[in-house]
Amino acid sequence: MADTAIIGLGAMGQGMARKIIQAGIPLNGFDLSIDARERFETSGGESAESAVVAAEGCDLLLVMVATAAQAETALFDGVTDALAPGAVVILSSTVAPSEARTIAARLNDAGHLMLDAPVSGGQVGADSGTLTIMASGPESAFDRAEGVLAAVSKKVHRLGDEPGMGATYKVVHQLAAGVHLVAAAELMAFGAKAGCDPQRLLDIVSSSAGQSWMMDDRAPRMMQTDPVATSTVDIFIKDLGLVVQSARDSGAPVPLAAAAYQMMVGAGGMGLGREDDSAVIRAYEALTGCKITER
Repeated sequence: MADTAIIGLGAMGQGMARKIIQAGIPLNGFDLSIDARERFETSGGESAESAVVAAEGCDLLLVMVATAAQAETALFDGVTDALAPGAVVILSSTVAPSEARTIAARLNDAGHLMLDAPVSGGQVGADSGTLTIMASGPESAFDRAEGVLAAVSKKVHRLGDEPGMGATYKVVHQLAAGVHLVAAAELMAFGAKAGCDPQRLLDIVSSSAGQSWMMDDRAPRMMQTDPVATSTVDIFIKDLGLVVQSARDSGAPVPLAAAAYQMMVGAGGMGLGREDDSAVIRAYEALTGCKITER
């Protein structure tokens, strides 16, 4: 039985698990998807039929699920009792700072430590082990998690001893990611409506002052008829919702994030929630009556 486990073997968790295994760290794993568990086994992991079984006796647990509610279900339905006493839980889900603090407090009450450690870099970063990690928590938890963090990342930002700060930095970062993504869609839709060739437009912007990582990464997928989903519209509805919520809690105005959030909600309302987040372009196509590419 491995001393380390992961719960959540989706697009991000699967890549992170592979890098952990490749680093020579035996790994147990669980996901609700049987297919995900089978792919995990192909990578050399030991899959389990439940989160409790995966976590049994482990002193290090990585949680990579989509929402705080999923993390709480994964952790507090028997897993905390199954872990070794004083285990370290690495929470890499993007959650609100208040949610990270609440989960950390519950884990502390159960005798465990938590690293609030959300990640950035997407599926590409997970697959290549080049994620950026924004982490906060006890120094001893950092020390014990060092091998796993090194296996999945190119940079670990240590942001203090208190869980919640990692989530804060990640939520603030998601403002930029979400606004840049929606701005790229708006630019492409505007250009198409004005008569620009989409590919020529992308070539010009990507070599000029308007360039952004999101533009370079997502605009090509906006021009595809059926892009592979590496991050979904639903994920960005969740993340931009966290931005708006956290900004409200902090008393900070975020009008650009609020507008980007509404465009993502519009795409979700069109039934595109489970599609790649570049599908926000379809909401703009519906408004302009002009397609970036024929579907």
